[in-house]
Amino acid sequence: MRRIWRGLGVWGLALFAVSPAIHGQEPGQTRKIVEQAVRTELAADGADHSHWIYFEIDRKPGDTVEQWVAETNKGDLNRVLKENGQQLSTNEQQSRMDSYAGNPVAQAKQHKSDRHDDQQARQMLSMLPQAFIWTKLGDRNGRTELHFAPDPRFHPPSYEARVFAAMEGTMTVDDAQHRIASLRGRMIHDVKFGFGLLGDLRAGGSFDVERRETGNGVWQITETHIHVAGRALLFKSISDQEDDVKSKFKEIPQNLPIKKAEKLLMAQNT
Repeated sequence: MRRIWRGLGVWGLALFAVSPAIHGQEPGQTRKIVEQAVRTELAADGADHSHWIYFEIDRKPGDTVEQWVAETNKGDLNRVLKENGQQLSTNEQQSRMDSYAGNPVAQAKQHKSDRHDDQQARQMLSMLPQAFIWTKLGDRNGRTELHFAPDPRFHPPSYEARVFAAMEGTMTVDDAQHRIASLRGRMIHDVKFGFGLLGDLRAGGSFDVERRETGNGVWQITETHIHVAGRALLFKSISDQEDDVKSKFKEIPQNLPIKKAEKLLMAQNT
């Protein structure tokens, strides 16, 4: 599910912003919109084997990175331009890429992590219709805006799914392609795991993810904004404070060797 949630973990499927007053509509009709969007996303992800190059600015407390990223069969290759405002030399940029390109252990580790994220994302995306009560808010510019709130009849099957019970927010669906265009939300009450020993997520945390079509029917995340208070020991890969923006998407060959990907990255304007 790299086009939808990779790198977002549970937050990509659970944190959305509280929305305004709800317009009335038949719950069954609204739920069908959600179910169709979920089916479309799952099918599109299964059929998508494209690779892309893009520019990324990722800001976390004490760790801001500006980089070009190329998706390859060996994992994502990063050309880091700046770290915390400090420009890396061309030699350092090249050296870091060479280090990853020549390290099969690092590549295998990333592949394993990506597969785990993909599996988790598919499972949680499939829960969206059942985990929430959905209501249509309205239509605008070819998109449908939906409100959701926790369904008390939903029994979370995992720690990640338990976070659903603390969420309320909105989802926007593109009417023509039935694709999820945005998710915004907020935690409406605290969530504790193991009486707080394994995790303690406090109410008020917010999440905003924006997606758009980058070409050939492929939709990708272009912006992610996560601001969560608490300790998430169960979700170690998740940053609780992050603003990530991706741009300048260009499709590249699916079977591009990693060494050629290095040359392509070095050819990008900085």
